[in-house]
Amino acid sequence: MSQRICTSEMLVEKGLSVRFEHSDLALPAFAIRYDGKVYAYQNRCPHRGTELDWEPGEVLDGDAEYLICATHGALFKPETGLCVMGPCKGASLQSISVIEADGSVKLAE
Repeated sequence: MSQRICTSEMLVEKGLSVRFEHSDLALPAFAIRYDGKVYAYQNRCPHRGTELDWEPGEVLDGDAEYLICATHGALFKPETGLCVMGPCKGASLQSISVIEADGSVKLAE
């Protein structure tokens, strides 16, 4: 059975992310809704290995267009995790496959 991350309603479009620990990897992660889709990533910047959020769940920049690293301001595309600005430009966040069905967001098997 897939690990349940949260209910679908918890992920508001371009709102706070939902933090979770990936059960198989024992790593901090987050899920976010962007342009109607749910994306999930390991909560680890490829530059320094720090978590992205400056407050729990706060991973979007001020315009809610990019994921942003609180440590050094690197910007990542929410749809792909690709860093488009900052010291890790060209690197990517580690994506985590998720599915949304029956009012829940779960890890994909």
